[in-house]
Amino acid sequence: KLYTVNDSKTVLFFYTQVNYSVIPAAIIIGVAVVMFVIGIVGCCATLRESKVGLGFFLLIIMVIFAAEVTAFVFGFIYRGRIKGDLEKSMNSVFQKYDGVNSETHAVDYLQSQLECCGVNNITDWTAIPWFVQHNNSVPHSCCKANATQCTGQLTQLDLLNTKGCEAKLEQMLQDVLSYAMLVILGFAIIKLFGMLSICVIACRSKKNDYQPLYA
Repeated sequence: KLYTVNDSKTVLFFYTQVNYSVIPAAIIIGVAVVMFVIGIVGCCATLRESKVGLGFFLLIIMVIFAAEVTAFVFGFIYRGRIKGDLEKSMNSVFQKYDGVNSETHAVDYLQSQLECCGVNNITDWTAIPWFVQHNNSVPHSCCKANATQCTGQLTQLDLLNTKGCEAKLEQMLQDVLSYAMLVILGFAIIKLFGMLSICVIACRSKKNDYQPLYA
């Protein structure tokens, strides 16, 4: 399930554990399909020793290789920006919490699933309007699992999750990005060996076409 929260500057995505497994899997499946099609073209070109086919095959692999390298570089750059962008977005969303809007559902879902409370820690709620409007209490989504007596009052810290959500969500995003980058890097290496193989086949084809003249 995916929660999307829009504000004037950023888009904050809240994913469940399922999505963190689906994203890398989708990348792998997508690349696998493309590689299957390219593989068929490459096999046909190799069997027929077609220079045009080999050239087209090489061109496709080079384009995909360049795209994968670019994606890897952008992924590496974005890793350093996750913390700042995520904290800014989360603070904005938490401030909009009112108990009924879409931001509320996203925050409640995040806090209950990750067993956290607030952006950095539970005290962040003291600076949010909803806290003051509801008798200085935090949402029930901050309560620990099966804590049926939890009312959200800060006097019940033993029944509340006190750690913030940002660190946990950031770690999940970092894990997904790292996984995706490893997948991309792996396929890029395969493409590199593929290009070298095509060059070797093309060179052998040229040698076979050469007919020496004898006196």
